[in-house]
Amino acid sequence: MTESITVTGIILSAQPIGEYDRRIVLLTKEKGKISAFAKGVRRPTAMLAGCSQPFVFGRFTLYEGRNSYTLQAVEAENYFAELRNDLEAVYYGVYFCEFAEAVTREGLPAKEELKVLYRSLGALLKKSIGAELVRAIFELKMLSVGGISPQVYECVKCRKKEDLHWFSAKSGGCICKACADKLWEKEMQAEDQKLMMGERYLPMAGSTLYTMQYVLATPIESLYTFTVSEDVLRQLKKILQEFLDLHIGRKFKSLEMLELL
Repeated sequence: MTESITVTGIILSAQPIGEYDRRIVLLTKEKGKISAFAKGVRRPTAMLAGCSQPFVFGRFTLYEGRNSYTLQAVEAENYFAELRNDLEAVYYGVYFCEFAEAVTREGLPAKEELKVLYRSLGALLKKSIGAELVRAIFELKMLSVGGISPQVYECVKCRKKEDLHWFSAKSGGCICKACADKLWEKEMQAEDQKLMMGERYLPMAGSTLYTMQYVLATPIESLYTFTVSEDVLRQLKKILQEFLDLHIGRKFKSLEMLELL
């Protein structure tokens, strides 16, 4: 006989189904990404109406049917209600949830991914740290815990650990000066990139490299405590965008909305 299960997680998305139901997607510590039906929660008097929305974190009791889960009860611990008072923060939060949904899988425990998402949503409320830096840290850390982060500790061509001045998304990480000089064939007339044997090499300052190494090496609980210069942030954004376009390859509606703000 099938029994109920209880998982710890956060609601990534919620879509209306029929007249009164919702289909929610949860990121859970125990079972990774889970889809579940929340029946009757769109009725005006539904007890779980407020607990079946994106950003809700807590313990979810689910009935495991033959082909799907059904939401039975929620012990909400955090609604991230403050995000809803800031339109930009809402869209960044929705993006973080979309990103987490894109890079996680069903059936695989997601303890670290859940921790990164939870801490990152909270960091959006810190006005001392800009949302763009929070986004860059979130993207890099989520890639790291998912096992697809870029190599930023050594040259991906020769494994040298010094003079890492370039980044290639196609090669998956840093390129040292010696390898860049060796492979260089032609330089585009642009100040922010080189084309070398079909790869685009983005410049990477020492401060940018250190920032990426620090994010990857530091527990998520200790991140979101620093700021960077505009130049470092600009390089981080270019490097991560290039890497995500190639290795994730997904367009996010929330980012399109952010560009309109």
